[in-house]
Amino acid sequence: MKSVTRSLRILEAVAQHQPVTVGELTKLFGLPKSTVQRTLVTLAEAGWLRANRRDTTRWEIGARVLAVRPAALQGSSLFAAAREPMVRLRDKVNETIHLSVPDALQCMVVVDRVDCDHAVRTFHTIGDTSPLHATATGRAVLAHLPKQDVEEFIAQGLERYSETTPVDAEDLRAELRRISADGYAVNRNQYRPDVCAIAAPVLDEDGTPLATVAISMPDSRYDEDQLPEWGRLVADTAAEITGRRLGA
Repeated sequence: MKSVTRSLRILEAVAQHQPVTVGELTKLFGLPKSTVQRTLVTLAEAGWLRANRRDTTRWEIGARVLAVRPAALQGSSLFAAAREPMVRLRDKVNETIHLSVPDALQCMVVVDRVDCDHAVRTFHTIGDTSPLHATATGRAVLAHLPKQDVEEFIAQGLERYSETTPVDAEDLRAELRRISADGYAVNRNQYRPDVCAIAAPVLDEDGTPLATVAISMPDSRYDEDQLPEWGRLVADTAAEITGRRLGA
């Protein structure tokens, strides 16, 4: 039991300080470096941790933690507030609706989904992650973060996923200004080929983006002429979820 407790404490420390090195954790816990390293490797083999892609000497939270997190949200005020508005939005547009939450400045995590009845439709498993700058859900969050947080995110580097991924810092800043003005973000094949989305933020009491709701569809059904109407629908749905969650 002592080793299990130690592993959980190290897991929590990585979540708090990520990306973090073995040396930093050794100092934090006063444990032998070999003990910390062995624990990290064990947690990584189980999927709870992973090496940072840019610096493999640093550790961060793995996909298994992100997959468990949505299950914990199902009893939360966010999940309860979002479900009915998401179903109504699906019924209006007959496309898949996703609810996602940001994992700090790391990624977006899908926490709920309402499917449409098309034979061909987009599909994201609960717990799936995606980059902030390359997706409508991520940019809807970035557009409502303080400038300092956005600049910190940009400084980490913008990875290209397709020919249309916004990887130029000034282009991304201009897009975030447009999203802030329009109230919704658009992704057309900027992350996954042939996948499009329109997303808007669900805000917390102080205006902080808590989550996003998105209409997701194959590129074959994306209609530029529908964008203003669907943008309004998804923004109204996000605003309704915000209000329901805050008891308005």
